[in-house]
Amino acid sequence: MSEKVLMKGAEALAEGAIRAGCRFYFGYPITPQNETPEYMSRRLPEVGGRFVQAESEVASINMVYGAACAGVRVMTSSSSPGISLMQEGISYISGSGVPCVVMNAMRGGPGLGNVAPAQADYLQAVKGGGNGDYKRIVLAPASIQEGVDLFVDAFDLADKYRMVVMVIVDGLIGQMMEPVEFKTTVDVNALKKPDWATTGRHGRDHANIISSLMMDTATLEKWNLELQAKYAQVAATESRIEEYEMADAEYAIVAYGTMARIAKTTVRTARARGIKLGLLRPITVWPFPTKQLQKYVGQIKGALTVELAYRQLFEDVELALCGKVPLGWYGRGGGVVPGPQEILAAFEEQFGKGR
Repeated sequence: MSEKVLMKGAEALAEGAIRAGCRFYFGYPITPQNETPEYMSRRLPEVGGRFVQAESEVASINMVYGAACAGVRVMTSSSSPGISLMQEGISYISGSGVPCVVMNAMRGGPGLGNVAPAQADYLQAVKGGGNGDYKRIVLAPASIQEGVDLFVDAFDLADKYRMVVMVIVDGLIGQMMEPVEFKTTVDVNALKKPDWATTGRHGRDHANIISSLMMDTATLEKWNLELQAKYAQVAATESRIEEYEMADAEYAIVAYGTMARIAKTTVRTARARGIKLGLLRPITVWPFPTKQLQKYVGQIKGALTVELAYRQLFEDVELALCGKVPLGWYGRGGGVVPGPQEILAAFEEQFGKGR
């Protein structure tokens, strides 16, 4: 039976990836997630893996691309400006239909910004970021423990759908310390080598070639349609949400990650005052849990989107509810993190006392 250990988030998430079967990591240091590559550089050789500090984020994502084509479990991690530099490579990986995991520890922006926690990379994560028609699964844990657990799902989903899976956290989750338990350790020797991998002709009568370059327009359109069909399957089956105190809720807060965690205290405080407030927390922000939100149409009188950004998550909430529920918004930016009372004050300002 595993025991709980006290770890910093960026290190625990790295160990979670290793326990999920990751044996190859390519990255470049950037705060507030430097502890992740540092930890990987020590731990991966201990488990027979490989760590390379690339000369840039552009180089690291293309190294990930190469390893992904060989069918191994591979990841990189970075923070907001570094993830921006990786967008072309992520598009190439998506266009080639190979799996990998990317972690973004979001920081304040735009530009270099600062190293404080933020959620302003939401639209970049869920709407693409690179060129072309592609999607990636985006997981948004609200605690270090959930992040560790979701890394197993991240690699499994990446392999299942041959897609990029992104795990987004903010600087708070990366830098705080919490007790964590490593519940699952994947046996990498039991992982089947995919038949599409570029591992030479040994035991085969053909060589696999992987590329996103298709000069024939009809061929490229056919491939795009296959990708869209895959994304539709993901959207139909893989969306996840946490519903907190929603059974009798008359109002809801919609938030993800750290802000959802803080908002839980807001919910408890509001209920102590007689306000029937609940929380809807998307765990997958793509695919967005649209149907799970829509089932509360007719039950709730209003919803407040809360985020460390300016109306980014709000856009998806607004689209999901189609104007059928009055919507409010509260957010902070630049690394400023509001407390539970600030969120409650924003709720009461926009919805009165909730009665």
